[in-house]
Amino acid sequence: MSDAGGRDDGGRDGQRLTRGRGAARTLGARLSEKLARIGYATPLHNRKLRGRPPLKLLAVTADPIAGDIAQGREITAGKLSFGGHTEAVRTLNFATSRAPLAWREWLHGFEWLRDLAAASDRKKGAIIAELVVEAWLASYREYDELAWRADLAGRRLMFWPLYAPYILSRSEPIYRSLVLNHLARAARHVDRACEKMPEGMPRVEASAGLLAAGLILPEGAARTVRAENALRKALEDVLLPGGGVASRRPSDALALLERLLTLRAFYEARKTEVSEVVAEAIETVSSGVKGLMLGDGRLASIHGGNVCAPERIAKALALVGGNVRPTRNGASSGFQRMDAGKTVIIVDAGPPPAKDAGSGAHAGTLAFEMSDGDARMIINCGGSDGAAAALPDALAGLLRTTAAHSTLIVNDTNSTRLLGGGGLGKGVGEVVVTRHESEEGCWLDATHDGYAKRFGVIHRRRIFLAADGRDIRGEDALEPARATRLLGRRKALPFDVRFHLAPGVEATPTADGKGALVKMAAGRVWQMKVRGGHLTVDESIFVDESGKHRSVAQIVVSGETESGGATVKWSFKRASK
Repeated sequence: MSDAGGRDDGGRDGQRLTRGRGAARTLGARLSEKLARIGYATPLHNRKLRGRPPLKLLAVTADPIAGDIAQGREITAGKLSFGGHTEAVRTLNFATSRAPLAWREWLHGFEWLRDLAAASDRKKGAIIAELVVEAWLASYREYDELAWRADLAGRRLMFWPLYAPYILSRSEPIYRSLVLNHLARAARHVDRACEKMPEGMPRVEASAGLLAAGLILPEGAARTVRAENALRKALEDVLLPGGGVASRRPSDALALLERLLTLRAFYEARKTEVSEVVAEAIETVSSGVKGLMLGDGRLASIHGGNVCAPERIAKALALVGGNVRPTRNGASSGFQRMDAGKTVIIVDAGPPPAKDAGSGAHAGTLAFEMSDGDARMIINCGGSDGAAAALPDALAGLLRTTAAHSTLIVNDTNSTRLLGGGGLGKGVGEVVVTRHESEEGCWLDATHDGYAKRFGVIHRRRIFLAADGRDIRGEDALEPARATRLLGRRKALPFDVRFHLAPGVEATPTADGKGALVKMAAGRVWQMKVRGGHLTVDESIFVDESGKHRSVAQIVVSGETESGGATVKWSFKRASK
């Protein structure tokens, strides 16, 4: 599984990664945005959206990304289901609907047309698609604060043209004119509203849709130039060196890659050169996605990201073309990939995302996941983001805790405080990472300060992966924080180092509590040994890409701090070929 020729993101060794405060919007910016929303609902703005409606699209664009067939079958059957809420197509009534916000955003964006097309041919799919489009136009032909929000309008500007054969199959001239006229009006609206969107993915969605409109609607040359510039600025706030994203969620990086590949298809449909901003972003984010893949072809589950189906990831990387080099040393983006032989380790070696970038983020700093061959062995417990089925709030909250990650936890306290609504409070503010590679293998040395103010200790994690991939050695230490003497005045602090095991992986502890035999489903065996704590095997849980939760096991190494801190040494050695 070693990826010779991998890349790094240009960060320095020993770099201090500091948690940002986020792109906190100034009072002036928030006021400007509010006034803009008020202005969009006025007759003056409505007049600015007028213009000659297009008679046709300039090209037929094929969507390079496949939809979800299971989701598409539900839509084909007349059920619009998302996030645990379902509405019937035949009785869809926007005026009386009490659907949750997430469902309404999903519907207004029309990205679900991709799923519908994956499960039905044009004739059958058009029946459903045109019913929904017609009902939507009847309710939202004029400005609506949510339906016309620039990021959602941007999605429509991309997905309506992509699935024109499904939504424009009728020969009725009035209906066709309404659809094409909405695309033109929405493009004029997003042209004005794009840069008023909050920084981050909403602005990327808006500018990407605007760019698609510039390429596919008549007289769009000037709009295309403006949209390319807007997209470049939007990506500066989202895309990190090495291909990570501001949310620090691997599945978000994959979603961004898919959006960029879809955008590239509009250039190809027009037989025009792909813009530099799109091409370079695809190259960067694809390296990040590949660097965050474990041996089973799925993504690491970090900050609640879905592990995603391996077929989906493989298809996106294949579309990039050429030999995608994985980012291994993500010193700036906060991810570290260690690979040798058949072993892959991915470490979350960065602070949590800034407030505005990471809703639903987890308190799992310095956690790692590991695979042997095509199967995972050590995991985090998964996440709710992107799962097809909605998780109960209690379970979604549990998955965010430090205890749900393969890392150390002090006094059963999260390394970063969890807040309601998916936010994070105080805790980890800085992570320092050093990486050293030699003929013997790769050493990673990282610290975080999440427990410094509350308990007077720094968590230091060191991991070594031998060059043959068969020997992993680790050390978790609690060291006195600088400029504090709190540790000496406190009573002993309990701690646990957790190693959650993937589905199908079994662990049998030794009688002395100093080791365990870890057996994988395919029969491969790893021998674990520990010093500095007592080992037990306990129950755990894992949430897969479909949102289903499964019972799994976890290895827990427990102990207490002494006056100088505490150190737990652990190792995994592969005992079978």
